[in-house]
Amino acid sequence: MTVVRAPASLEEARALLISRARAQRIEGPDDAAIEALLEREVKTPEPTDEECRRYYERNAARFRAGDIVEASHILFAMTPRVPPGALRAKAAEVHSIVSRDASRFAEMAAQYSNCPSAAVGGSLGQLGRGDTVPEFDAALFADARVGLLPDLVTSRHGFHIVLVARRVEGSLLPFEAVRAAIGAHLRERSLEQALTQYLQVLGGATSPLVQ
Repeated sequence: MTVVRAPASLEEARALLISRARAQRIEGPDDAAIEALLEREVKTPEPTDEECRRYYERNAARFRAGDIVEASHILFAMTPRVPPGALRAKAAEVHSIVSRDASRFAEMAAQYSNCPSAAVGGSLGQLGRGDTVPEFDAALFADARVGLLPDLVTSRHGFHIVLVARRVEGSLLPFEAVRAAIGAHLRERSLEQALTQYLQVLGGATSPLVQ
């Protein structure tokens, strides 16, 4: 029975790819050799119109233009001095307070938020898609909810309590306008999956690909 394992690290995966490239006598700098190897060994199909349209229909919210959210937040910023667990616990405590009484949101923002917006009750004004870091953006536009978001939002900056005051819906971009972007995304996803499988095979000690 062949035991197949994934490489334990990026360094190991790179070493495996370089080794395989040299075994196939693919010359050149390491990066060029790896790229040539992957072009030869890792094949991914071109996404069809049907596949792209199915992705478009299942992920329509991603292809809206002009969506606007008016929001405020209370930021508990990550710092080297405060353990993340303790910081999150404090954020959860304040979230519980404003969950019971949303009228205290501006007060809590002024008292606790580590963002300059604390001076204006935590208000971030009107935000469109892409105006904030991806993880915060995803939470803002996850659904049509108005009011206090039920969970803390975690971003690279820390923990956020988020209050959505208003939403203005934009319009859905036509499929033809986003077909190329969807195709590129699906190709990239297929390539990642194929590369993962290929590296798993290379990691198997008795794999026929390892010579």
